[in-house]
Amino acid sequence: MIRILSSALCATFFLSGCLYQDSLDEILSEGEIHVMSRNGPTTFYEGRNGPDGFEYDLAQLFSRDLGVDLRFRSRYNIEAIFASLERGSSHIAAAGLSITPERKQRFALSRPYREISSHFIYRTGTHRPRNVQQLAGRSLMVVADSAQVETLSRLRADFPELTWRVEPGLEALDLLELVAAGDIDATLVDSDEFSAQRALFSSLGVGFTLPEEAEKAWVLIDDDRNRRLINRINSFFDRIEADGTLESLREEHFGHASDVSQASSVTFARNMHRKLPKYRPLIEEVAAEFQLDWEFLAAVSYQESHWNPLARSPTGVRGMMMLTMNTARELGVENRLDARQSLRGGARYFKNMKRRLPEDITEPDRTWFALAAYNIGLGHLEDARVLTERRGADPHLWMDVKATLPLLQKSKWYKQTRYGFARGNEAVSYVQNIRLYYNMLAWQEVASTREKPPISVTQYLPHILQDTLSAL
Repeated sequence: MIRILSSALCATFFLSGCLYQDSLDEILSEGEIHVMSRNGPTTFYEGRNGPDGFEYDLAQLFSRDLGVDLRFRSRYNIEAIFASLERGSSHIAAAGLSITPERKQRFALSRPYREISSHFIYRTGTHRPRNVQQLAGRSLMVVADSAQVETLSRLRADFPELTWRVEPGLEALDLLELVAAGDIDATLVDSDEFSAQRALFSSLGVGFTLPEEAEKAWVLIDDDRNRRLINRINSFFDRIEADGTLESLREEHFGHASDVSQASSVTFARNMHRKLPKYRPLIEEVAAEFQLDWEFLAAVSYQESHWNPLARSPTGVRGMMMLTMNTARELGVENRLDARQSLRGGARYFKNMKRRLPEDITEPDRTWFALAAYNIGLGHLEDARVLTERRGADPHLWMDVKATLPLLQKSKWYKQTRYGFARGNEAVSYVQNIRLYYNMLAWQEVASTREKPPISVTQYLPHILQDTLSAL
């Protein structure tokens, strides 16, 4: 009888695939991995050239490491992502999710690959909360099922008067909109979320930052079938951390934000709404002519002149793209104060810089190098690349050359170069500012056309009714 039952079970297993497969075997045999994320500037979004975002790029690298295709999808909220995992429709959640005690109990987590802070955001012009005690009695809302909910729950052990609300379906961008509109007093969001979106909200500021940092990880179902997959993910993270790939990816997506002041971002956001609409059609036209993203050309022209066609510097450069007389003459620009001529001249000059760089410098670093050359000259840029190599770093990577450029201001270093002293700090600031402005403009386009998540009507009810409904 036992032999018959065993034979029947073997036959059943044979018909269904015969041998046991864990999730890694399944991924490799099927040739694809399913990854779930959420829409946002720090995770995944549809950019001008297709899917983009830090988590998307990281997942792409991992799928290539496995030699399989990536099936990448997004959901409106965190709980929907977790539900997708628990239904078995996704192998991994790569959605900028923080490691928390509660999530450790519920899921299996990869090793951390990034650290962030948490900001309490308020509307400037109102009373600024400088600590948790000052949030008492103020309306606070956070993303449902987020790490922030768990953080607030722990804080309430010491501050029992702390209260907050959640609304399923609302993400960080929606909460920032509510704070800006005055519908709520504050929200708690990840620092990278606010950095990426602060251009949309010039009226918002950081009240205070929680002292402890949070670690980001990929999330999987806590099941024996995922043990080898988690080990493979951790080995992958270890490898790209060791070879610098992970840091390059962080630099590409987030490196610009930390180098630019909040004041500069607020000023840009104000000008983006007040001045840019007048010049946007012209910028789009010239950008198309030179095969550039219009947001990129807009960012460069803002950095040069704050979109002022009549701008003048003490050194005599003029116009929207701040061209020197000699450069304008070489580019065929007859009138530097004509916005169209200036934009066309600046776009042509940038393309020339980019074309003259060594062929083994690839994107996106090639663009950042071309911007640095636009600002400081190809000769000084090459000096910085030579010094970078002498220091044991990579002269093909912006993140390494960026660290060397300021040395061109120190005699110990510029005496070793062909072209001598240069204002390397200014070149770094120039590039980093443009990178931030470019990202702000690109994300505004995404945010303005994004599909709104379904919102529950309870959001618009008085607090007492919301509490009553929640208790039912």
